[in-house]
Amino acid sequence: MNEQQVQIKDTEIVNDYLLIQWTDETDSVISLRIMRDNCPCASCAGEKDVLGNVYKGPPLKMTAQSYQLKGLQPVGYYGLRPFWADSHTTGIYTIELLKELAAAE
Repeated sequence: MNEQQVQIKDTEIVNDYLLIQWTDETDSVISLRIMRDNCPCASCAGEKDVLGNVYKGPPLKMTAQSYQLKGLQPVGYYGLRPFWADSHTTGIYTIELLKELAAAE
């Protein structure tokens, strides 16, 4: 099975970590802090205009709730949408990003 065919089989939140089981029977562990600090949404990571200028929302004040997950929602076959305890819900973490974050642990 190549990297593009790998999908999320199951997830579990344990303490401060997200555990992911992939369809190729491998597992990943990602710190929720690292996950949140790398939120890919337009407000956190910014988005580029046609000239390459990056626009971000105002910096968020991070609290303990910012790093607590209330739940996860699959997004198609390509990623996850986390629901953070501080009500931040706009980031979609692709399989590629999740694998990168897990490899950085």
